[in-house]
Amino acid sequence: MLRKILISIITLIIVATFMALVIGPGYLENSLNKVIEHDDYVISDEARALHSTLLAADLHSDTLLWHRNVLDRSDRGHVDLPRLVEGGVAVQVFSTVTKAPKALNYEENTGDSDQITGAVILQRWPIRTWGSLYERARYQAQRLDKAAQRSDGALVFLRTAADLESVLESRAQGIAVTGGLMATEGSHALDGSLENIQNLYNEGFRMMGLHHFFDNKLGGSLHGVSKAGLSDFGHDAVVEMNRLGIMIDVAHSSEAVVDDVLALSTTPLVGIPHRGLKVLVNQPRNISDDHMRRIAAAGGLIGIGYWDGAVCDATPAGVARSIAYAVKLVGEQHVALGSDYDGATSVYFDTSELSALTQALLNEGLSDKQIRAVMGGNQIRFFRKHLPN
Repeated sequence: MLRKILISIITLIIVATFMALVIGPGYLENSLNKVIEHDDYVISDEARALHSTLLAADLHSDTLLWHRNVLDRSDRGHVDLPRLVEGGVAVQVFSTVTKAPKALNYEENTGDSDQITGAVILQRWPIRTWGSLYERARYQAQRLDKAAQRSDGALVFLRTAADLESVLESRAQGIAVTGGLMATEGSHALDGSLENIQNLYNEGFRMMGLHHFFDNKLGGSLHGVSKAGLSDFGHDAVVEMNRLGIMIDVAHSSEAVVDDVLALSTTPLVGIPHRGLKVLVNQPRNISDDHMRRIAAAGGLIGIGYWDGAVCDATPAGVARSIAYAVKLVGEQHVALGSDYDGATSVYFDTSELSALTQALLNEGLSDKQIRAVMGGNQIRFFRKHLPN
């Protein structure tokens, strides 16, 4: 009798584990990355024609965190290669989430908890990633590299300016090719070692965010406890990133860190790849007009996010309204798309529906020239300048 009970218990454990591993990853993402139900967007002939000629580019997506093949169309999330092609996206920045505290609020978080570890184990990532943030970033870059190798040229891992030019040349010939560029979502992925900047560069990372939702060894996060500026380690990290030509992202850094980086960094400062505008949504996640002006003056970009915490109204019209404000404030050459797709966000359009944003920008009164710039021209110009030769 006892033997039968033990066998039943073991069987239940095996079945429960199997179901968790098979169903769990999809359930997890479906609960976090949503496309809010909406009617089909009406796209005018003018907007459709304009969008077909754009080289769209997005500065931030967390797609590689999730358990699905980026080459296949998925019924969950916001980004995959087929949808990038439908949206006319020439360049997609893939950011690597490696740690996220349980609170995950905009005001204040500590770094003593982590939601990502459970997701890593549930999604059957290699054991080396379970206890190392560096290995989590490295693994996501390797996932993109393998996808690019299997894509028959449809997805290109962007490491150099020449890689970008090959994408643009193919698209000029009418071939649907998308370039993927790797970024870290916070330099806690360095695991406290300056040497890992070079190591991640070798893995293909060309952009690095200094912080995410908590303070780290580099200094204060916008959502951390200290609100401090760059530490000595952070100073040395920025200098090393400058030496290698790594583009620096301060989207989640404290205002003091932003000030320090603006004073220290020589080149290149990508600025704020995914954020909202404080003047429109007054909460700690968003950027002030003053910092926007200063980042623009330093040659950086401000990427506008698509979720309600960034723009309040997350419809295409609401996102376009924020973009139009930023263009008026700092000029169209410093404004970009920073969706934060697949970043535990709920949005009103996925990347396949990007023409709805083109329509909304036309409705806001932006010119074709301004729309070309913010939809991708600025990003591609910036990458052409700062990717290594």
